[in-house]
Amino acid sequence: MGRLHGRLDDVTGDAGYGTARADHPPRMGFFTDTSVCIGCKACEVACKEWNAVPDDGYLLTGMSYDNTQELGASTWRHVTFVEKPISPDVETGEARETVDLGMPGAGPPGVTLPHGEDQAAASGDSGVRWLMSSDVCKHCTHAACLDVCPTGSLFRTEFGTVVVQADICNGCGYCVPACPYGVIDLRPEDGRAFKCTLCYDRLKEGQTPACAQACPTESIQFGELSELQERADRRLAELHEKGVDVARLYGRDPEDGVGGDGAFFLLLDEPEVYGLPPDPVVTTRDLGSIWKHVGAAAAALTGLGVASFLGRRR
Repeated sequence: MGRLHGRLDDVTGDAGYGTARADHPPRMGFFTDTSVCIGCKACEVACKEWNAVPDDGYLLTGMSYDNTQELGASTWRHVTFVEKPISPDVETGEARETVDLGMPGAGPPGVTLPHGEDQAAASGDSGVRWLMSSDVCKHCTHAACLDVCPTGSLFRTEFGTVVVQADICNGCGYCVPACPYGVIDLRPEDGRAFKCTLCYDRLKEGQTPACAQACPTESIQFGELSELQERADRRLAELHEKGVDVARLYGRDPEDGVGGDGAFFLLLDEPEVYGLPPDPVVTTRDLGSIWKHVGAAAAALTGLGVASFLGRRR
């Protein structure tokens, strides 16, 4: 199990793959740049096709264009659609000018779209801004789902990812409430837990995960986690230079409540807008201190029992 909380620079070594970096491959992960996500859902389709994930229904939810709603046992990738009105400028009363985020053009080769045309759609006197993000399991540095699993079904791979071995899952469901992001879930058909594996079978063959391979705008980027973090820092600085002050990295900080994520994001609004917890904390953080208190309480009760027995003999 290793450490339960705090900064952990070598999560794979902590899991028992060797203390030297040469003993195991580098930690792999995802960086999702939501500023260039177009909501095509190619990642969802690729994930289902490669991993043979069953469909999760074709019913319209009435919530924007999103028919999958959230991550679950049969939805390992979920593209979030957030529709936000563009508020007018407080001082001028006119619509705010949009910022070119570097979205790929959709027109013929050589044709340049007007500034900001790919960022907002007209809607009466105001406008609408779409926020889109492909959500996935975060493959936490401190994964509570793994810590509470009684059968060893959940394990840490040599790439630092967290994978479910469905063949030895007993369906206890302890992992479901343990996840601070609400990612892992039980499949009603057989009661076992399922979630993203970061295409572990493809990683072992040196291949890119299916979702990242299928992403047409490279919103989903795969690689060594340290390199992705450097790339994300540069992208954030670029957006801030362009005046996109709301841009922020989510899951990038190794000092946060889960020790940083193996799948982190660049967001264009508060995490809550995307349905993400603002300050996730690994739910097993206090497990060690809890057992210490239980031990102290047991020792105190034992002492009281012995004292009572000796007192009666007198």
